[in-house]
Amino acid sequence: MGDGEQNPVTRAGRAEVEAFADAMRKSPAKSPTTAAPAQVGPGRGRLVFALDATMSREPTWDLAQQVQGQMFGVAASLGGLDIQLVYFRGFNECRASTFMRDGAGLGAAMAKISVMSGQTQIGRVLRHIRAESRERPLGAFVYVGDCMEENADELGRLAGELGLLGVKGFFFHEGGERKAAACFRDLARLTGGAYALFDSRAPARLAALLRAAAAYAAGGYKALRERAESGDAEARLLLAQIR
Repeated sequence: MGDGEQNPVTRAGRAEVEAFADAMRKSPAKSPTTAAPAQVGPGRGRLVFALDATMSREPTWDLAQQVQGQMFGVAASLGGLDIQLVYFRGFNECRASTFMRDGAGLGAAMAKISVMSGQTQIGRVLRHIRAESRERPLGAFVYVGDCMEENADELGRLAGELGLLGVKGFFFHEGGERKAAACFRDLARLTGGAYALFDSRAPARLAALLRAAAAYAAGGYKALRERAESGDAEARLLLAQIR
């Protein structure tokens, strides 16, 4: 990485998905493996799907698992989408899957992961996204969380770097906690992306937000604008913010 920092997120290949739960409980993530980067097809977008998997997130983790496949469905008509799952939980644990080409693969990975108490590690997620974007272009990233327990200025610096790299962040915030809301709005602005609130008791809202973000990652501004013009309220919300 250009500034000498080490990519802080462990990479897990598809063959390791079945062993995710046990391996993650035994050792905190420290550095990436030396495995070659996943290959993606020509014309396909890439999106990082990052989630807070600390204990307070259990209801929303289950919800995200239920609706995540809709991202692939929307992207299919736009050339397709490869999605990498990134999450943190517990003590110093932050992990990333390979890029997956369908909802079944992403769903299987998520099913192997349980929430665990711990503090947020958003900075590690943003540094990982920065490393991925330098390795190969990313269409966007989605972050789903409810709180923020880190230095907001440092997070802002990282978000600003992502904005300069052209990686827009979509921050989907459960609950509206005030400190997190202010931070997430700022991070979205610094990346040139968008912020939106949702309630885990209303699953349709998160599903619609993920579909809109996937449309942008796979088809760019034009695809998101077309969804907005077709009457998609969440697409209109995101479109009004991105720059």
